[in-house]
Amino acid sequence: MDELELLKKQWQSQEQVLPHLSYSDIYKMLLKKSSSIVKWIFYISIAEIIFWTLLAFLVPESSTKFSDDIGLHNILLGANVLNYVVFGFFIILFYRNYRKISTTDSIKELMGNILSTRKTVKYFVIYNITTSIILIVGINIFYYLNQDIVFKFMTEDYGIANITQERFMKMFFAIQILFGIVMIGFVMLFYRLVYGILLRRLSKNYKELEKIEV
Repeated sequence: MDELELLKKQWQSQEQVLPHLSYSDIYKMLLKKSSSIVKWIFYISIAEIIFWTLLAFLVPESSTKFSDDIGLHNILLGANVLNYVVFGFFIILFYRNYRKISTTDSIKELMGNILSTRKTVKYFVIYNITTSIILIVGINIFYYLNQDIVFKFMTEDYGIANITQERFMKMFFAIQILFGIVMIGFVMLFYRLVYGILLRRLSKNYKELEKIEV
């Protein structure tokens, strides 16, 4: 008996032992896995908005006073309100995607819902990263155009003395640039790790569904 025949016999003997799953069984497994992933996306988005809300309460009073003194209060308030509205909109979309996938009854429909969920998450990530960049850049442009006011209230609110305005502003913007890079880097890393892992799992399920449909 040659090697090929031997391998065939071994494979046939293993097939008799292994359980045979129908397309329906595989579909139900992929449906359950996909539903669980989208549910986690929904939960994480809620946890994220709670985290940023709690973080806002930890901002030092001196920092809040400084923002109010230089005239950023209304701008930041408007930006926060808009951000919460958009964030809430995405959370609703995530919940709708979860409900749709949970009640899906066909392979084609499940594949469509997976694509829809991936697209929603993609827009969500792009929105948050873009908003963070615009907000940080916008605030620093405001600081640059109002350097006299920034220097005045920084020295008053934080008790800074014995430094020229020119030197102080150079140090100030260097810190702002460093903070901005770290902040954006943290946000991008968070989305890449958390949502990226979940989306890759959804993509894997989608590819498995493609095999079944064919």
